[in-house]
Amino acid sequence: MDTATAPKRRVTRPRADALRNRERIVAAAREMFVEYGADVPLDEVARRAGVGNATVYRNFAERADLVREVVSTVTHRVADLAEQGIAATDTGESTAFGALRTFVHAAVDERIGAMCPILSPDFDPFHPDLLDSRLRMEQAIEGLMERARAAGELRTDIAVGDLMVALSQLTRPLPGTACVSMDSFIHRHLQLFLDGLMTPARSELPGVAATLEDLRQN
Repeated sequence: MDTATAPKRRVTRPRADALRNRERIVAAAREMFVEYGADVPLDEVARRAGVGNATVYRNFAERADLVREVVSTVTHRVADLAEQGIAATDTGESTAFGALRTFVHAAVDERIGAMCPILSPDFDPFHPDLLDSRLRMEQAIEGLMERARAAGELRTDIAVGDLMVALSQLTRPLPGTACVSMDSFIHRHLQLFLDGLMTPARSELPGVAATLEDLRQN
């Protein structure tokens, strides 16, 4: 058959309402991973998203698919924020530590704690859907921290892993409580934490600075 006259295959695009449902599922899962962990029942995710269970499974056949999508979404956004911080530092728009401080508050609003599954032994951090954005995020955060260290504003015994663990812990609700108003305290406590990262250090930290690779191996 002449390729010029061959019928063209019709490309099927997801309907707008299907895309909105997928976005609602990912947004709901992101919030619930922070509140309850990645093992939260998927029917609870469906209820929070306002969709049926079948819609969740139609979009994400396996729990691992949803977990990876949530981690990927947050990773992309956090990487963007870290790169914005680097740009603000390099252009003189902000001090190095000021950019780090802005990044931390913005990353928390993106629910950075939803990335905790990346440290699970069951999670594949090298999955092709995630690898590039994960490496970009880690390099950007390290670049932001290195600028603050070089400026003499960030204590030298802190690494990316320390920062990520602290942010995840500070932004999770207290155990056994709904903590509906938790968000009203998060940024206040972050300020206290960030003040503790500034030089001169007021104490010597036990152990060694933690990288993300250290956390994945533990």
